Amino acid sequence: MTGPDFPRLTPDNHRVTSPPTTDYNCIAWAADDTERWWEPGVYWPIPATGYGPDALEAAFAALGFEPCPDGTDEAGWVKVALYAAGAFATHAARQLPGGTWTSKLGRREDIEHDTADAVAGGVYGEVFRYLRRRTTAPPPRPVAR
Repeated sequence: MTGPDFPRLTPDNHRVTSPPTTDYNCIAWAADDTERWWEPGVYWPIPATGYGPDALEAAFAALGFEPCPDGTDEAGWVKVALYAAGAFATHAARQLPGGTWTSKLGRREDIEHDTADAVAGGVYGEVFRYLRRRTTAPPPRPVAR
């Protein structure tokens, strides 16, 4: 898993938490959905014509997420980190209670990683936005289109 695709991952900063699956992808995993593959044209919670950073941010906004300054752990909030490489949205990671992060690596396994930055720098590009949603209220359910 380390290497040119994920140059910041090291054996010490991540742990594999599930076997590979094609049932869902990183966007679905960050949205806490293990039933669908999230991609415009396959499943997307709002209308989308492309897969740029704005479409990714809008999808999470439809789930009740709002921008926040950073990925520090905050009691009462779940956070996601959104990634892009150039004009393409590439990845989303979700913060776990306690401040570590979880990612689904494409068709590969899920991992827990110490920082949001640990999966950046390669195929996923860089974090372009952190979003948060209160954990005390149930999330709104998007309508598939």
